[in-house]
Amino acid sequence: MSETPKGANVSTSQHVLEDTFSPATDLVLEFQETFQRIQAELAKAIIGYEELIQDILIAFFAGGHVLIEGVPGTGKTLLVRSLARVLNLSFSRIQFTVDLMPADVTGTRMVVDQDDGRRNFVFAEGPIFSHVLLADEINRSTPKTQAALLEAMAELQVTVAGTTYQLHPPFLVLATLNPIEMEGTYPLPEAQLDRFFFKVRLTYPTHHEVRRIISSTTTTTEPEIQPVFSETEAAEKIMAFRHLVRDVLVAPHIEEYIAALIHATLPADALYMNQTDTAEVTLPKDDLVSRYVNFGSSPRGGQTLMLGAKVAALLDGRANVSYDDVDQVMLPALNHRLVLNFAAEAENVDPASIIERILQSAKKIQR
Repeated sequence: MSETPKGANVSTSQHVLEDTFSPATDLVLEFQETFQRIQAELAKAIIGYEELIQDILIAFFAGGHVLIEGVPGTGKTLLVRSLARVLNLSFSRIQFTVDLMPADVTGTRMVVDQDDGRRNFVFAEGPIFSHVLLADEINRSTPKTQAALLEAMAELQVTVAGTTYQLHPPFLVLATLNPIEMEGTYPLPEAQLDRFFFKVRLTYPTHHEVRRIISSTTTTTEPEIQPVFSETEAAEKIMAFRHLVRDVLVAPHIEEYIAALIHATLPADALYMNQTDTAEVTLPKDDLVSRYVNFGSSPRGGQTLMLGAKVAALLDGRANVSYDDVDQVMLPALNHRLVLNFAAEAENVDPASIIERILQSAKKIQR
């Protein structure tokens, strides 16, 4: 078992839990090695974006979905298709348009002629019945179609004509947003954005990366990506790793820290604020939060911080979460969960700058 994070106060009961967890040490090492193998295989097809790929994999092994914001032509489809290939999972892509209907996503009932001349209704599965789904430009479809996808994300099921059909885990949705053309789009409501585990930004590649891209993609040679799992064991192994993530230990002071971070995103005069709060660990309200934030993160943001930090701990070979693990995942976990006001837009203040200020303030309560 690895060392406890510096400065952490570990109780005797936690030591007992760590001893209980010790038989899974080999599984922790296997998780590390598998994660690194996935990254290495993806690097054969994807140039750059190492941090973004790590965030996507953290969300995947934590059981979440990812919203990707980026301009066209930066490799989003290639990234998702390559990920499904490396994991040896089924892959589907849906191009969301204004005329896309829910049945185009979930599937529909069709009339089929039988050999005896009778006709029966048969359910024809839609592209959502896959393990890895790329929802391209999700904000171009109507709210009704978006809701059909979000039911599958939240409940791992779809409902067609009053009948519920279960999806097969693992299930990962990577949805993209095009920030260039916003005319004729249907922005995701805050409640639907909250369903996404992470929101990451796909930036332009650097000069050196562009040179490598145009050099490697304009020849007859194609990258040979090797799956890290066999087809028969892929789903079972991935679900075992997801269970391992939830077994990672979290000390009480880390739980207090995460709760304090979530409350730090709420402005002092926020609506629906509970005035009887008696928290032992709190952060002072930052001026940027009070000035520019209408609504802060929901408790789901705290769940995301917890699970993301557990994956980060495993990647470092530990079965217990540290402050640094939480800090590492805070930006992708919360930057789509802060609702800013008009003043923030007018003064070009984004959620990332507010989250960074909160993290700087949080250093004071780490012990």
